Amino acid sequence: MEFLRTFDILDNLKSLCPDKTDMLSAREKGTWINYSVKDYLNNAYQVSYGLMSLGLKKGDRIVSISNNRPEWNFLDMGMAQAGVVHVPIYPTISFEDYEYILNHVEPSLIFISDKQLHDKIAPIAKRISSTKEIYSFNLIPHVKNWKEIIKLGQENESRFQDQLIKLKQEITSDDLVTLIYTSGTTGNPKGVMLSHSNILSNVDSISKVFDFNTSHRTLSFLPISHVFERTINYYFQTVGVSIFYAENLGTIAENLREVKPHVFISVPRLLEKTYDKIIAKGRDLHGIKKQIFFWAVNLGMKYKIPNSNSWFYKMKLKIADKLIFSKWREALGGMVEIIVTGGAALQPRLAVIFNAAGIPVAEGYGMTEASPVISTNRPPDTGEIRVGTVGPAVPGVEVKIADDGEILCRGKNVMCGYYKEPQLTREVIDEEGWLHTGDIGILVEDKYLKITDRKKEIFKLSSGKYVAPQIIENMLKESSFIEQVMVIGENQKFASALILPDFNYLHNWASIHNVNYRDNTELIADQQVITRYQRVVNEMNKKLGTTDQIKRFRLVHEEWSPATGELSPTLKLKRKFLTQKYESLISEIFSVQKGADNGDS
Repeated sequence: MEFLRTFDILDNLKSLCPDKTDMLSAREKGTWINYSVKDYLNNAYQVSYGLMSLGLKKGDRIVSISNNRPEWNFLDMGMAQAGVVHVPIYPTISFEDYEYILNHVEPSLIFISDKQLHDKIAPIAKRISSTKEIYSFNLIPHVKNWKEIIKLGQENESRFQDQLIKLKQEITSDDLVTLIYTSGTTGNPKGVMLSHSNILSNVDSISKVFDFNTSHRTLSFLPISHVFERTINYYFQTVGVSIFYAENLGTIAENLREVKPHVFISVPRLLEKTYDKIIAKGRDLHGIKKQIFFWAVNLGMKYKIPNSNSWFYKMKLKIADKLIFSKWREALGGMVEIIVTGGAALQPRLAVIFNAAGIPVAEGYGMTEASPVISTNRPPDTGEIRVGTVGPAVPGVEVKIADDGEILCRGKNVMCGYYKEPQLTREVIDEEGWLHTGDIGILVEDKYLKITDRKKEIFKLSSGKYVAPQIIENMLKESSFIEQVMVIGENQKFASALILPDFNYLHNWASIHNVNYRDNTELIADQQVITRYQRVVNEMNKKLGTTDQIKRFRLVHEEWSPATGELSPTLKLKRKFLTQKYESLISEIFSVQKGADNGDS
């Protein structure tokens, strides 16, 4: 079936799997609550009628700030049918970003998930004349609940039924369906305008790469307010995949075992943490069990992708699989056919080891302005996968490399523009329709796109030499000692780094090496600890050219997270924020005399 508008997905579900009982599911108070296809359609239509009852018109905007949940979909589809523009916002951004976005978008209504968000948003909403009301998904005293919209829809269904049919017919594929604000790693967030056609062209591209159907399940835990998770969710709905929403990031491991998904979407940081936990368990083993574990890991690291491994290697891998890797799969539910990852660069070693373990990982690439998928590696059995790349362009999307190395893309997936920002739009979409991504890359074998860095993140040393920080950061994060790292040095004589230790790992190391400390602040100041991190940096520097080598570093002890502002909601470094936060420490790094302080090499 051809999808012209996002809400056409509902009509398709009605014919594809009308009796499906677990189309959308969420865990509430320890129990999975399932919503059937009929429940989904009914709720979406009641939302449409309810919004029309409140006087909302085509082009009006509604903001949602919520965790992943079935109600988000009811609201999303109900709004789309009524021609109302959905503006989903991350639940973890700063107060300043909320204030900027809400004032910029001027919503008629705001939907929030819980009391904590209500208390944060209500003072801002009071100052916005266009905002009539705040509704909550959870029950909050003295706050209107979203079910009041459903009730209003039920009471007025006969009144608006014919009007909605006419309205749906008038909505075209080129009409605006959503505004998605970029996370604002630098400057204010920008409102990306996406039409039905933008998103659905990308859904069509994805459907030609992956092959799932009504018998499959997925676990959704990346923010559905992010276009990557949202577009993939639309794809799953077009083919009838059952979508289960994780309670939160802390329950993913438990939810994976319960749901037993066949596919899920992740970001590299979560795969890194999963791998680190697996390795930590291996280190806790003793004797022959520990030897077998690390024999399997070392064997897996030699896996060749695409599969061109010798028969002798395959024989050994079968043994490793039976003894070790099968347990890894069980921890993910035992049914995973593929994990699709994006949002940041995936460490090549993780792609290798997970694929060797029978957990296929396909790294892709995109951006909000492209709805979002531009390219992706294919499932391993196709042979169209190259570790260290983000795969070929998806069908329907053109990719080329500009003279300065910037990646450009063109297709129906490219956004309509930035909301209220025509000049910014002209800066990123040229006259020929090419979207300038701001990423630097090359084409491997004239086909597989390889990202080398962010154009805006590459910095120049005072010597005039350029440094690409992401590559160096990814290499450093391969160490179990390091949780996060930011490479710095713009306009300085050399590159340096701020390093956030993996304190769980460091605490174990400190215990073994009799390092005494009262807290993490004291721990990172210990000379034994600094010397150990210097070894990590020195080992990496051997693999780098002189310009890229880290000459100095400082350890920091505060957690970096979306909630505290150091990371974006998709766990990317917010470099501007971090630079401001550690301004005095960075100043010290580049002013200290060599050998006068820790972290010099």
